[in-house]
Amino acid sequence: MRVNPNLVPDILAGLQQSQTTLNQALEQVSTGKSVNVPSDNPAAASEMVQNTIETANVDQYTQNVTGVLSQVQAASSALSSVESSLTQAISLGTEGANGTESTANQQAIASQVQGILNSVVTQANTSYEGSYLFGGTASSQQPYTADSSSPTGYTYNGNGGQNSVAVGDSTNVQVNLPGSQIFSNSTTNVLGSLSALVTALQGGNSSAIGTAVSGVTTALNYVSQQRIFYANADSQLNSQETYLQQETVNLSSQQTSLVGVNMAQAAINLSQAQTDNSAALAAAAKVLPDTLLNYLAIPS
Repeated sequence: MRVNPNLVPDILAGLQQSQTTLNQALEQVSTGKSVNVPSDNPAAASEMVQNTIETANVDQYTQNVTGVLSQVQAASSALSSVESSLTQAISLGTEGANGTESTANQQAIASQVQGILNSVVTQANTSYEGSYLFGGTASSQQPYTADSSSPTGYTYNGNGGQNSVAVGDSTNVQVNLPGSQIFSNSTTNVLGSLSALVTALQGGNSSAIGTAVSGVTTALNYVSQQRIFYANADSQLNSQETYLQQETVNLSSQQTSLVGVNMAQAAINLSQAQTDNSAALAAAAKVLPDTLLNYLAIPS
């Protein structure tokens, strides 16, 4: 049998291999991943690139949904308040049209309806986190301001634009209606109907008051129809949020499957690697007494 007279290369190679194995075991335990560089598992690393891209997209869509969902709900709540205000105005107008109220009472009712008009304008100027909800795409300026030259006493400063947000790779949701459509359009003018009721009550003409009440009733029905848009948007956003949450879980599960490590097994592997490395170092110290190991030894 031929004996290799030079064991140094083999011993050094064994030391290097045991140290590499130990380093890999340490890295897996510290990171919780079985793939820390592409060379660990090229196929898994490639799939992780796509997973990372999809995860980033889902995170962005989730942020988009979260950002606008509260706005949609705030807008819906504002319109609910408008519905309540218009219902109150109808009740007051009906009271003022019965022909039995004194002039003083009708003026008092007119003042109450004027207060309701002011309240509706406040709702039309609702903002959320600094953005006005009913200004179209002009969300940085107050939609309605007082204007004595306007028949309603107010002018619209927004535009007719509509905002939409991406909540999926091919899914966008419209999240607003402009105030000019809800409160002051040319066919059903909410502010105009309330202003007309105030004028009719101040004039004391029962017939005119009745006509104005009908106008406010039409406005109430119209606002209720517009609110359906926000209910639908709220439902769609909530459904998408649920879907995105599940996608986040799925992608996280895929990450674990691709690069995750069994920590119990990793701990066992680390312990074995430490034992093997210590054994290799001990063997090298005995076999190579005249090598560099002597010079690296710590003096006693």
